[in-house]
Amino acid sequence: MNIAYITAGAAGMYCGTCMQDNSLATALIESGHEVSLLPTYTPTRTDEKNVADEHIFFGALNVYLQQKGFFRHSRFLDGLLDNRTLLRWVGKMAGKASTDAADLGALTLSMLEGEKGHQARELDKLVDFLEEVVQPDVVHLSFTLFAGFARRIQERLKIPVVCALQGEDLFFEDLVEPFKTQVEKEVRERCAEIEAFTAPCVYYADFMAERYGIPRDRVHITRLSIDSDELIASSKIKPPHEDSLVIGYLARQCPEKGLHHLVEAFELLAPKYPADRLTLRIAGFLGPKDEAYVEKLKQRVRDRGLDAQVDWVGEVDRQGKIDFLNSLDVFSVPTVYHEPKGRFVPEALACGVPVVLPHHGAFPEWIEHTDGGLLFEPESPSALAEALDQLLQQPKRRHALAEAGQAAIRDHFHPAKMAQETVSVYHQVIGT
Repeated sequence: MNIAYITAGAAGMYCGTCMQDNSLATALIESGHEVSLLPTYTPTRTDEKNVADEHIFFGALNVYLQQKGFFRHSRFLDGLLDNRTLLRWVGKMAGKASTDAADLGALTLSMLEGEKGHQARELDKLVDFLEEVVQPDVVHLSFTLFAGFARRIQERLKIPVVCALQGEDLFFEDLVEPFKTQVEKEVRERCAEIEAFTAPCVYYADFMAERYGIPRDRVHITRLSIDSDELIASSKIKPPHEDSLVIGYLARQCPEKGLHHLVEAFELLAPKYPADRLTLRIAGFLGPKDEAYVEKLKQRVRDRGLDAQVDWVGEVDRQGKIDFLNSLDVFSVPTVYHEPKGRFVPEALACGVPVVLPHHGAFPEWIEHTDGGLLFEPESPSALAEALDQLLQQPKRRHALAEAGQAAIRDHFHPAKMAQETVSVYHQVIGT
């Protein structure tokens, strides 16, 4: 089967959606399918082999300038504006620049309007490439932000369009009025034109179907999976002893991921343990807009005399991630929002680290299917501290959860299965 998968760059950071799209594309290729993973906005960044195409569609500069009224009908500077090196630089600068909320809402609406939006010329460039070069049997969109592409693709190529559901509701929720309402209306209209949707868990399939009026039988579960072989091979499940204990966090350092709740929980736990026995290690991307947030957390840690027990690791590459996870006894990312994916969960479990997660979003399903950790009452640092303390105080239980979780990821959450589930959706919409 010939598949075109349209993904999005994330301004130079490691992004769970980018990495998941790359994992799926890789698994589909390894299953014998022809796949074109087509990036938009900026180049994608992953910590595994990147299989994305060299072309960049809807280049960030072109999208912005056309929104402002420049070059909407001319391709004169496209080669320069879509240059990969320039777009990488733009991605880095984008994180440092303040974005007007009204501009963001207007741009989101315009992208969803597709052939009627200000970026219609960019859409035609993408569809030209699909028609003349890729010639796919099916097109898979990375999220509903791209739902505006479907109508033009279907008109020109006469093929079905599938759309992934991957957490975009959080972005839509943050838009300001009147754009928030207008975007909601446009998403509903455009989603009605898409043949099928994929979702990483039952929770998110139900949630998005209800929110956007999508018939539930058009949303198919293709569970998030990772290439765990390297992680498992390098793992060192700690034996059930009670030496020094390490709690870990690996995700974007921001309020949405609940890092402040973990810091507060650590403050509650610290007095129960000798200072040389308990450590909190924090890793992950830190964007410019969240630097003040993290600095306040660091100051809070210093004010409470815990600075020596908190290790701020920063962003890690693939090997750094493996080393980091292998240094932990327990893992937690206590998100505030209802996480639809949680890629960090199977990564931690693959490395033999039990997890402690809030009881919402995809997390209850992860625990149900892996037996690899505990759930706690969301947005409650005291409940988080209690759950962490349970595992820290029970080394045999910690070890059993680690073994169960790792086995579940190895046996049931591998990319080949994810690819098989996704191809089954393609066959349904193609009618083969």
